[in-house]
Amino acid sequence: MKHLSISLLVLIALCQSLYAQDDDNPRPWRSPESCTSIMVGRNATVDGSVITSHTCDAWYRTWVSMRPAQKFDRDTTEIIYSGRMHTEYPNDQTGLKVKGTIPQAKVTYKFLDTAYPSINEKQLAMGETTISGRKELVNSNGMFYIEELQRVALERCSTAREAIKLIASLIEKYGYADWGECLTIADPQEVWQMEIFGEGKKKIGGVWAAQRIPDDHVGVSANISRIGKLLDDPNYFMCSKNVKSVAKSLGLWNGKEPFVFWKAYGDVKKAYMAREFFVLNHFAPSLGLKFDDREEMPFSVKAEKKVSVQDVMAMFRETYAGTDLDMTKDLKVAVKDKKTGKIDTIISPAASPWMSRDEQNMINAVKKDAVVFNRPIAVAFCAYSSIIQLRSWLPDEIGGVVWFGFDNPAESPRIPIFLGCTDLPDSFKICGQHYFREDAAVWPFRRANKLATVRWGRNKDMIQHSVLRFEEKGMRELPWVEAQYKRIASEKGKEAATEFLNNYTADFAGAAMLRWKEMGNKLWSRYQMGF
Repeated sequence: MKHLSISLLVLIALCQSLYAQDDDNPRPWRSPESCTSIMVGRNATVDGSVITSHTCDAWYRTWVSMRPAQKFDRDTTEIIYSGRMHTEYPNDQTGLKVKGTIPQAKVTYKFLDTAYPSINEKQLAMGETTISGRKELVNSNGMFYIEELQRVALERCSTAREAIKLIASLIEKYGYADWGECLTIADPQEVWQMEIFGEGKKKIGGVWAAQRIPDDHVGVSANISRIGKLLDDPNYFMCSKNVKSVAKSLGLWNGKEPFVFWKAYGDVKKAYMAREFFVLNHFAPSLGLKFDDREEMPFSVKAEKKVSVQDVMAMFRETYAGTDLDMTKDLKVAVKDKKTGKIDTIISPAASPWMSRDEQNMINAVKKDAVVFNRPIAVAFCAYSSIIQLRSWLPDEIGGVVWFGFDNPAESPRIPIFLGCTDLPDSFKICGQHYFREDAAVWPFRRANKLATVRWGRNKDMIQHSVLRFEEKGMRELPWVEAQYKRIASEKGKEAATEFLNNYTADFAGAAMLRWKEMGNKLWSRYQMGF
């Protein structure tokens, strides 16, 4: 009976953590605080790469596949859907609804098909965050949801500016159906932040603005509209022709005050919260930014030190531990050292940055404001995340790398997926969101991660050590993979080089999944014995 009760407690904790902090959805399964993107310009990175990124922080599909390039000899149409965010495998048609059709391109590019499609074979990459905005702007009669705009742009475009212009034309012609969204669109030369809203209930259209992150800057999008004044500088700003007229006609701008995009469309009191402040302050500490009542943080900041892809990985693991924003900082217990007998006060091993709302409410009922929630970058309800590195000096096949992670970004390893890959492991092509299934790649990670979270103070060292081991492995082996690809392509041809990349990613993923399975088994044993 003791073992049974412990197992039940663990399962209850798992269920709570799976659904934590996802209460108010502006679209089914979508949280208004879901997804984070960090962007880094090429002159701000240690190696000259451009970085964009994405955490898919909601109950969206976890299956991933490489969609091949295609050619169409005759004029045909392309179907635009809604509902692909919840399918169970690449060809699943369950729940799909046809929103309309557009003329098919004669040639389409290969792309990585994630819930929010993320990169194509030309090193055009995208991150995404939901910025919601005003309810009165949403018109679901439009054809395009954001994920379909991403898919079509990745099929047809090769640069960030091309993608922005195509998305703009599709919105204008066919209409935008979604809530407010931000796309962080990058190529090997530059990265842009594009924010999109509907045009209101009476008009099937849309309104948008895009601002470029300067090449020596770092930017962040975290569920709040952040584009401010739109300057007349096409090298750094683009916007829809109706950007001011829509705001004025809907009473969102009086036409007299200076036009500020986020104020008109964002429906927020200020253009930042904890995540934006933390990221910008981290990369530019000398600015002395304060988390206060000011309306705006800088749109982006000049990086005071060169930024590596590992720096962005570390930021994706961030829970504000040891800072004033740490939600566990007041959850302390007294412990006695068995050898010295000395009493010390530490944060409770049962405390974690991913406590459910029920747990937070229970603790705060005992002591008011014992837990003050500050939404961290890493969350327990993350489906997957990607940090995308774009490198102009390498062939596209190895120049573009998606450092992909399933489940909680703070607890899972980064698996390298190269643009030259044409196939991914079968377990990647199965969604693990609908129920537990051992053949879905997400579950070895989710199982161990959720179990570790139950007593995070005791288990975090094991998880974090493994995360860093695989990160170091990926960084250490990256130059070797690049050299091997070039050698094999030269000696044996591109087909053999492609097979090498497919096998490398599959082997890396297999090793990571095995390690997390082993940790999951160890954690079950700990709980069974009552530790």
